[in-house]
Amino acid sequence: MVKYSFNSDKTSFRGINHKELSLNFLNIIDGEDKTSLLKNCIRNNYRHLRKWAKRTQTNCFRVYDKDIKEFPIAIDYYDGRFCIHFFASTREMPDPSQELQDETEQALNSLFGEDVTRVWRSRIKRLKTQQYEKIGQDQQYFVVQEHGVKFYVNLNDYLDTGLFLDHRLTRQMVAGLCKGKNLLNLFAYTGSFSVHAAIQGAKSTKSVDMSNTYTDWSVDNFKLNGLSLDNNEILRADCLKFLEQEMLTGTRYDVIVIDPPTVSRSKKMDEMFDIQKDYVDILLQSLELLSPEGSLLFSTNSRRFVFDQDHFFDYKVEDISSQTIPLDFRSRKIHRCWKITPVQKMALK
Repeated sequence: MVKYSFNSDKTSFRGINHKELSLNFLNIIDGEDKTSLLKNCIRNNYRHLRKWAKRTQTNCFRVYDKDIKEFPIAIDYYDGRFCIHFFASTREMPDPSQELQDETEQALNSLFGEDVTRVWRSRIKRLKTQQYEKIGQDQQYFVVQEHGVKFYVNLNDYLDTGLFLDHRLTRQMVAGLCKGKNLLNLFAYTGSFSVHAAIQGAKSTKSVDMSNTYTDWSVDNFKLNGLSLDNNEILRADCLKFLEQEMLTGTRYDVIVIDPPTVSRSKKMDEMFDIQKDYVDILLQSLELLSPEGSLLFSTNSRRFVFDQDHFFDYKVEDISSQTIPLDFRSRKIHRCWKITPVQKMALK
């Protein structure tokens, strides 16, 4: 396991000149042109969400979520830039049609101008044995805000941007549970759960991920928000092996967050991780580390995942998915989320 500190040579700070950020939003420039259904939908969504975003100090959100059947795309707004996701129906047709691209580009050009940055991404169901690879080398990081908390994102180099927008409410929920508490964040990605928790007054956070890229990114997100790593550990480790070792130490956590990939076949792992096959073991091991009055939040974006509560008869299991889907996501199946807490046994008289 590798533990990071501010003195680590790996803390790049993303090479950005930092100053106090202000929330500036793009203006709609087309007036009330009603010639395009797609454009009308994006305009209405953006106007509605921009009001909410200004109130909440958030400049990253989804402005279109497959609202119209003929346009199977999602469009995310990141501080004046757009990330457009095309959802391929088959692996044989991974890219959007030219017609779909043209109409989408025309809508965005008409609404916001031709100079606004937009990046296209194709979302394809991969085989279990496939890994997502780095897809670019641009190193074009920039900073966004979510409820006033700052994060680095990158629209060009990775399949995901560094911040999962669908977990905005989940992060707020976790942060609310963590004031004065100890958080364990497994499969931590770029550390967003931990950063929110630390800002809300967590006593300590520990973020575990096996990727060099994402642990470095987590360090930079903490630095970006002026947070010390003295009580906010970031560990590069296989989460499954980490749990085995941590159980021997007697350490306990008040809040545990587990948001794993559906599958993972890293060269650093002895075996392929499969959420449906491995979730019982990883949850039961994690629950051994949970304090008696603690809470574990588990999430997955696997549409086929089946949660069997019979494995957790000593715990209260609540499906809290509906409480964690943000207002900008039309799909209520973007992820599922459970809160697991120990059953408080009554003392014998």
